[in-house]
Amino acid sequence: MSTKKIVALSAGLSQPSSTRLLADRLVEATTRDLVGRGSFVEVEVVELRDLAHEVTDAMLTGFAPPALAEALEKVTSADGVIAVTPVFSSSYSGLFKSFVDVMDHKALTGTPVLIGATGGTARHSLALEYAVRPLFAYLQAVVVPTSVFAASEDWGEGDGTSTTLPERVTRAAGDFAELVARHEGALDDPFAAVVPFDEQLRRLAVGGDDPQP
Repeated sequence: MSTKKIVALSAGLSQPSSTRLLADRLVEATTRDLVGRGSFVEVEVVELRDLAHEVTDAMLTGFAPPALAEALEKVTSADGVIAVTPVFSSSYSGLFKSFVDVMDHKALTGTPVLIGATGGTARHSLALEYAVRPLFAYLQAVVVPTSVFAASEDWGEGDGTSTTLPERVTRAAGDFAELVARHEGALDDPFAAVVPFDEQLRRLAVGGDDPQP
């Protein structure tokens, strides 16, 4: 059985938050689906709220503090990423975007990403399609076609949900799990094409890289 690493990014600003609740629902549904496909699942949840100061420092200095560097490494090595943001002013939160800005632009290349968002009203749901989806498409991630938006009315008593939100979560998680199950998780080695120094010297000694006529 293969092991699949899932990282969930939650950009909620309060504790508890509906953003974290949605991220947890997506993680649970994805885990069930992947286990049903015969995979072991490792899950890491990254609360961006806890990294707000580190993200700001990285934007000002160009260097990621240890806690942020660890979170970025988790994202880079993941077989799939679940990214959930609250919607403010019809777009993703500033903290969410700032975290993406300090990430290496190749970190998510080819990685399946399931996007979700929360907001006070369903009128903000299109923010997923005109703001969040293009952001991850630009990073060359494989964005799951089905996204999940949860408005205030989607949450019932306590941390319960409406009748439709679980269906949407299950459908999106199934699409995501299918992509994750096929993901190899291997990153290109940036030094793979580097010619060893002794080989370079040998080539110079015989007159260059190409055979002489």
